[in-house]
Amino acid sequence: MRDYIISVWSWMDPLYYHFTRLTFPAKEGNIFRVRLTKYKGRNFVLSDGTEINKNDLLLKIHLHNIRLLKEFKSLTSELKKAKLIYNYVQRSMPEIDLYIQNHPKSNKIKGVIGITILNKGCERLGFEVFDLSHPVYRWFKQIAFLPIGILSSRNVSVSHILKNHKPSYLFMSTKKLSNMYRK
Repeated sequence: MRDYIISVWSWMDPLYYHFTRLTFPAKEGNIFRVRLTKYKGRNFVLSDGTEINKNDLLLKIHLHNIRLLKEFKSLTSELKKAKLIYNYVQRSMPEIDLYIQNHPKSNKIKGVIGITILNKGCERLGFEVFDLSHPVYRWFKQIAFLPIGILSSRNVSVSHILKNHKPSYLFMSTKKLSNMYRK
């Protein structure tokens, strides 16, 4: 059943990619798909002093989930899966910096934003993690991440995912991104 769902998802993924206006950064191996977005949440101040306010321009990053799910098929250890994601993100971040540098609106982009249930280890990658404050949005995101959680873990129940994997914002300022990942 899992393989069938993944193959259907693979078939539908190009449609999702098209309708969400996502783009790939230049490098083939990059695990992210990205798009510019105007931030609509509550205000945040990052550790380097960067203020993230409503309507600020941010680069939204999306993990290429179907690609990860296909690679997870050969992995049984949750630790190996986590290391795989960590290494992909670490290798992809310099391309995110380059994408922002070369973007026509680069001087207006304040940072990078993502929403994830995989927030362990994010600080080591340079991200700052913040809770989603609006309960309805948090619930919606938790439900949206549920299929990914179920498909990526063989022996994890729905209740375990809902209880132990809360969605969070990930932020990184463009200044910090450049300091950590500029080639």
